[in-house]
Amino acid sequence: MPAVITYSIGFLAQAFFSARILVQWILSERTKKVVSPVIYWVLSLAGALLLFIYGWIRHDFSIILGQFLSFYIYIWNLNSKGVWNKIPSLIRSVIILLPVAAIIYSLRDAEGFVMNFFKNEKIPLWLLLFGSAGQIIFTLRFVYQWFYSFKRKESILPVGFWTISLIGSGIIVSYGCFRSDPVLILGQSVGFIAYIRNIVLNNKSKKG
Repeated sequence: MPAVITYSIGFLAQAFFSARILVQWILSERTKKVVSPVIYWVLSLAGALLLFIYGWIRHDFSIILGQFLSFYIYIWNLNSKGVWNKIPSLIRSVIILLPVAAIIYSLRDAEGFVMNFFKNEKIPLWLLLFGSAGQIIFTLRFVYQWFYSFKRKESILPVGFWTISLIGSGIIVSYGCFRSDPVLILGQSVGFIAYIRNIVLNNKSKKG
């Protein structure tokens, strides 16, 4: 696939992710506390679908892994907000099955899958493990967010979510620099200020 199309898909995915951060940040500033708006999760799901495709085209397992782990947490939050069931059932089924179908399809040629993702000459194993670690940490923020929200029976973005975001994002940016991947570098860099600001807002609202 032409590089321009590949990068266009990646940048569009990051545009959705950047938009979710900016919208959430603006709405939080207005209310003077950290909020978890529906649009944040809608943009997250759209961005995840596109970045999953981007990672597949780039044969980058760390990107795929990161999106796969957080994908269904986005859906849970949309369901918690009462939005998921309003989407037509056919579209919901396609969204739910798409990542799984892609993995199953790839495993038809298990040897080729391993060669493409784990023995890719362009990505040394140590770098793949480093990038995967960043994606796992970055994704754990959503596992933490889900667990925190599940116990309270509502969708919340707690301070721990933003702290984990900072750590994971820093690793992913470093990985993107090693890979000379502008999609990862620009996409992750956008969130730094918003992550820090949400931590500040969260602490202020607790003191207030």
